[in-house]
Amino acid sequence: MFARRFLISFPIFATMFVVQEAIVSQFKIFGGGFSLFLVFSLLWAALSSPELGALTGFGAGLMMDLSQTTSSPMGQWTLIMILAGFSISYLGYGDDNFRGNPISLVIIVALAVPITRLVYLIIGLLLGGEIGSVLQVLISLLTSSLWTVAIVPLLMPIVTRIHAALFEEASRG
Repeated sequence: MFARRFLISFPIFATMFVVQEAIVSQFKIFGGGFSLFLVFSLLWAALSSPELGALTGFGAGLMMDLSQTTSSPMGQWTLIMILAGFSISYLGYGDDNFRGNPISLVIIVALAVPITRLVYLIIGLLLGGEIGSVLQVLISLLTSSLWTVAIVPLLMPIVTRIHAALFEEASRG
């Protein structure tokens, strides 16, 4: 039952990935823009159990590794997203007040996006990658957090309804 529900969510993630790659990444936005797919994946993981959060992170990270815009070694995004998906889902697991409160979801996702990107940069440096100046990195992390605060309230109603329809058995009676 769980595997079937997880596989049903794959077309949803594939659609969000295509929207990210085909539309959102084409915009030149102040501060480096945002990753709609990263925000969507972390919001989905925040609504999930830790096991589902790690699986979500694995699938999302694998898609991010296959992206045309990623210049990192294969598996770097996968590792980071597994850790981020598990961590964000573990923070709210078992606390329905946390998951039911939209403000806490916005805050946790808005904090998780720049932290995830920062971990990506640090691991990229350890693997021999190059980043810009410290000021550019700080501006990029700050603006991604601000864009996340603006985008999560728009995505949240859609994501919570789809997630609840797929994974919450209590609502099915």
